[in-house]
Amino acid sequence: MPAKSPYSVHPSIPYVQNVIAKLKTKTGRTIDEWVEFVKKDGPRTESERRDWLKERHKLGTNYAWWIAERSVGKGEEDGDPAAYLRKAPEYVAEMFAGKREVLKPIYDRLLSLGLGVGKDAKACPCKTIVPLYREHVFAEIKPATNTRIDLGLALGEVKGKLPKRIEPVKNAKGNRITHRIAIESVDQVDAFVEKWLTAAYETDRSVDH
Repeated sequence: MPAKSPYSVHPSIPYVQNVIAKLKTKTGRTIDEWVEFVKKDGPRTESERRDWLKERHKLGTNYAWWIAERSVGKGEEDGDPAAYLRKAPEYVAEMFAGKREVLKPIYDRLLSLGLGVGKDAKACPCKTIVPLYREHVFAEIKPATNTRIDLGLALGEVKGKLPKRIEPVKNAKGNRITHRIAIESVDQVDAFVEKWLTAAYETDRSVDH
């Protein structure tokens, strides 16, 4: 029996499903009908098809993007929970390939800690980061360089001085991730990191969003 995946469906998937379901009503075609139409009558490349859909057929950016992607065999995971869960481990594998493979043990430890802070904590990988969610993003794991992972934390407005290991995120306005801890070895994923991951998790419950 295969091991249970540590990943959950990204919160954006139901939104995309809902929007795509309304495509027929809004445009006269379902997404599958648009894909067939684009393959038959549209330009050759994905980017040309995207522009053609927007300019010739007056579709919005999201619709044009989804249709163009699917017309070249991509993007199914954006609106299909099962496809997303199949893709999620690939995102992580690609993130930690090559020179960044040495960071994978750090990632595995951070993922375990992040999912362990509460029963409703979940990890939903994207192409370049792995966000951790409760009701909202409370943390994110990001390979920042070939030798360092940044653990981003959504701590909101913090009163008082924080420990030196916690740095404010530059240009954090409008971003839930306000602080980060730079981590370069598994040994640095310690009780301090667990404490602040838990603080970010608890902040998501207590702050009125």
